[in-house]
Amino acid sequence: MEEQKAEIGVIGGSGFYSLLDNVEEIKFDTPYGPPSDVVALGTIAGKRIAFIPRHGKSHHLPPHMIPYRANIWAMKHLGVTRVIGPNAVGSLQADIKPGDFVVCDQFVDRTYGRKDTFYDGPIVTHVSSAEPYCPTLRKLAVEIGRSQGVRVHDGGTTVCIQGPRFSSKAESLWFTKMGWHVVNMTQYPECILALEQEICYVNIALITDYDVGIVAEGGAEPVNASEVVKVLTENNERVKKLILEMIVKMPETRDCYCAHALENARIG
Repeated sequence: MEEQKAEIGVIGGSGFYSLLDNVEEIKFDTPYGPPSDVVALGTIAGKRIAFIPRHGKSHHLPPHMIPYRANIWAMKHLGVTRVIGPNAVGSLQADIKPGDFVVCDQFVDRTYGRKDTFYDGPIVTHVSSAEPYCPTLRKLAVEIGRSQGVRVHDGGTTVCIQGPRFSSKAESLWFTKMGWHVVNMTQYPECILALEQEICYVNIALITDYDVGIVAEGGAEPVNASEVVKVLTENNERVKKLILEMIVKMPETRDCYCAHALENARIG
């Protein structure tokens, strides 16, 4: 690893750029190809931050084409030990409404063909994904969000679908009946790749819609891309405000399991 250039990473929408001071951009070439875009380095509250726009600056990368391994490798290479990963999601339950935040604690992977591990051999490595999101960062996100007046759901299962298409009604109804809470296209494998690198990871999910509208009170139209963008834009400042305060209040030391995720994970 190079000399540490950043301690906290953010992987999310391009609106985050406005929070960084004296931005320095670094172009990476990783063993897994280039990241989604150049990595922006800046400072917030005296802390060095690395930022990657998940879909690229021009939003040219669909969910199934995002170079997840390259993004996490770049963060690790810069010395990042914690990553905040905000994203837009659809609600699968009536009580989780557009504009709410969900700080997820579990995922269900419904993707296919994505490169989802750094360990293809010869050292066989089985990282536990029983608790894929950092408990320390989750607690911090929930407390700060609620103190800022945001309706935050503490915990929830996110279903990650392959994309780029949205769910069918049958799929959405299945997810709802299983008791899962939100659906999105980018949470996997980002969170588990971070854990494989012993990086703490927290997801902040912004509810933009009721998926196909099945669970909405009085019914709702199925989700479409323009409506997602509209709600996301309207709430972008709230997401940034939460992330900013999280960075300010993030503890200096790590006492969570994330920092030791590789212990007892290897065979041979």
